Amino acid sequence: MTLLLVSPGNPSEATTAYEGGADIIDVKNPEEGSLGANFPWIISEIREAVPSEIPVSVAIGDFPYLPGSASLATYGVIQAGADIVKVGIKGPEDKEEAVDLMEKVVKSASEDYSKVVACGYGDYERAKTIDPMLVPEVARESGADIAMLDTAVKDGEPLTHFLDFEELENFIRKSHSHGLEAALAGSLGFEEISKLKDLGPDVIGVRGAVCQNNNRREGKISEESVRSLKELLED
Repeated sequence: MTLLLVSPGNPSEATTAYEGGADIIDVKNPEEGSLGANFPWIISEIREAVPSEIPVSVAIGDFPYLPGSASLATYGVIQAGADIVKVGIKGPEDKEEAVDLMEKVVKSASEDYSKVVACGYGDYERAKTIDPMLVPEVARESGADIAMLDTAVKDGEPLTHFLDFEELENFIRKSHSHGLEAALAGSLGFEEISKLKDLGPDVIGVRGAVCQNNNRREGKISEESVRSLKELLED
């Protein structure tokens, strides 16, 4: 079954997302980018707001090729309560640099047994990042646990606008063949998710789709919308 990841902006929204049935609570800061890093006190407050059995994933940023900084950021979010560390592969110019970045993150996370997500961008051409189809290889070679796709620019265009269903199915299949979990996100709405779930992703991530008026920045998370999306995934 595909798990539902929801990205709240504060502890109150985190509680709403959990009560609606979210399987994973995700912490990031949209003001600092697609996978923008939030503050350690916000991470800790969200961790405390939901039951301990609910995993909390935390983005450390749309990261440049700075392995040392990524390692320190990883250590910091784990101390703040992250069970899963999510890294946007923004700065590396090729697979080798991406693997090097992710290897350092994995080494920092492994001491605390936290999972690591290597995240690429479906809109890689406009974001000027590596080909997202390289992400499963990057994750496998670096020792990460989850290969993920998102969008770098949040302008309402969904991931499916940049990668077709055949490409996304290939991404999922490739991830699974490497022993990885596969996750999809990127301005996905109910219509896209109803089709994507049949491809067999392990995780689908949302914010806007479960916010009032589908507004990821100004709308608050709706418990009813989270529950409806959870039911869609379980159908």
